[in-house]
Amino acid sequence: MSALAIRDATADDAEAICAIWNPIIRDSVITFNPDPRNPAEVIGLIAGRHEAGHAFLVATLSGQVIGFASYSQFRPGPGYARSVEHTINLSPQARGYGAGRRLLAALEAHATAAGHHVMVAAVSAENAGSVAFHRAMGYQNVGLMPQVGWKFGQFHDLVLMQKTLSAGVGPSAAAINSAK
Repeated sequence: MSALAIRDATADDAEAICAIWNPIIRDSVITFNPDPRNPAEVIGLIAGRHEAGHAFLVATLSGQVIGFASYSQFRPGPGYARSVEHTINLSPQARGYGAGRRLLAALEAHATAAGHHVMVAAVSAENAGSVAFHRAMGYQNVGLMPQVGWKFGQFHDLVLMQKTLSAGVGPSAAAINSAK
């Protein structure tokens, strides 16, 4: 059996990422986004994250993409330059290999090295597995936003969780922005 690997996503991964993401979009409230992703859009997301100095990673097993994760600035503006929010999604066959833990740990390491201080997880309250996963990874519940998501003809709650990545102040906003 091939070892699990984590690496930077490339444009060549876009179709595999869509194959993981679109069933989640189509069939669940893990994301409130109702619109499927297409490879061109994913290529743009990958390029945009990398250009901004943020990570977009994939997990592979036997050369096949089984999950992906990325992060970007939590909210626009320089006051949030050190706070980021992540996305992480796995294919059903990724379970049991530690792909989620490895992807999130790699995102956190990348964000810490880039000078970010807090990583946020915005999780559908109906996704108890993700809430438990984030809690096990050191994230704390910091809020519940009732009925802010809309999908499948009903409102859904959002759980906000966060983890402090570094105790220090990190680089200046100018240093972070110059990396973009």
